[in-house]
Amino acid sequence: MERIANELRRRKSRAPLSLRKKSVSHQVPKAGDLKYSDERIDIRDLDQILAIDPDRRICVAESGVTFVDLVAATLRHGLVPIIVPELKTITVGGAVSGCSIESMSFRHGGFHDTCLEYEVITARGEVLTCRPGGDDDLLFGMMHGTFGTLGILSRLTFQLIPAQPFVQMRYQQHDTLADYLAAIGDHIRSGRPDFVDGIIHTADSWVLNLGTFVPEAPYTNRYDWLKIYYQSTRTRREDYLRTADYFFRYDRGVTNVHPRSLLGRLLLGKFLGSTQVLRLAEAFNGLMRTESPTVILDVFVPFSQVPAFFDWYRGELDHFPLWCVPYRVPRPYPWLSPEFHARSGDRLFLDIAIYGLKQDGEKNCHALMEQKLLELGGIKTLISHNYYSEQDFWRVFNKQTYDAVKARTDPDHVFRDLYTKTCRAARGLR
Repeated sequence: MERIANELRRRKSRAPLSLRKKSVSHQVPKAGDLKYSDERIDIRDLDQILAIDPDRRICVAESGVTFVDLVAATLRHGLVPIIVPELKTITVGGAVSGCSIESMSFRHGGFHDTCLEYEVITARGEVLTCRPGGDDDLLFGMMHGTFGTLGILSRLTFQLIPAQPFVQMRYQQHDTLADYLAAIGDHIRSGRPDFVDGIIHTADSWVLNLGTFVPEAPYTNRYDWLKIYYQSTRTRREDYLRTADYFFRYDRGVTNVHPRSLLGRLLLGKFLGSTQVLRLAEAFNGLMRTESPTVILDVFVPFSQVPAFFDWYRGELDHFPLWCVPYRVPRPYPWLSPEFHARSGDRLFLDIAIYGLKQDGEKNCHALMEQKLLELGGIKTLISHNYYSEQDFWRVFNKQTYDAVKARTDPDHVFRDLYTKTCRAARGLR
């Protein structure tokens, strides 16, 4: 931490600065992203688990710790992070900055909602410790969802939860959206499953995946080579996985699995997880499509608006299969605008993951989605391609609060601002 802070204090240049990380970036790779030509500050050594307190169920870790390493370490104490994102090498810092969620989000929200304290290095090298209710309460809230544009998240303290060695899965099949949403509501109210997510295979095949920690299993399955997890949910009624294998069941892709063919998986499947695919995309960034990129995005739709969303979606995009995760917002987030909170109304959202939709012709599916979500009170994650106008962008995100914190932590815009980074620089626009 001190080395990084010193480098920032001594830095004279005010050119945009990006981070050199040990783990691969889990944002959607984008051709021409200006970050590839930025100056870099090396944070690769922020990769240590500093403490695990089994009695208080708390972990302290540096921001570059990956979830695959974190789960392995905490399971030795019979504990796991409350929210474990689906890809092995997502880091704890990236999970906060990029809004990671998973199948405990129906009860607990996002990974950031389980965090108790952050250490943040500002662009001028000041080291701040922030926590809810403390002097830097607003900075604590704003680190979530602002993609590293307010400073470098260097250390996190977060909660853990008791775990068992195995997860029992039950798969409920539904024929209609109405039945599906009713079942989600019933399971959330019952509080019985530990995990809830789903796969929408087609417009008339809606599968709800219900997981429960168990101490023993009659058998176990793994989905890290020949078998594809999302496909299994359509044919099975029950399954058992080791807990770590459950958390990373989608690591080779959620519905966009690579390689797709059985032969490809036989030959390369053991060597092509999400990390390797993303590294290849970064290495060959210059060969990627700049126009009409494949749609890989997550959208959060207020639960009450999900039927209206799918009425529109079937007529406009009609791409399946989809992954979905119910997501409860524990409290209004300060990085979202008052207009957004007033428009959305709900505290329960359905995250819908649209992965692998090919764009053809003149239709810009990303821009269409942005406009529809503005209408419905939803939001899309900024890890994807973004085409918002600046005016529409700040209808969703809280410019007043963002600018106030940015003036404190990065007054020279060394890390670019949120709109510039995600909507312009990511598309190669200076």
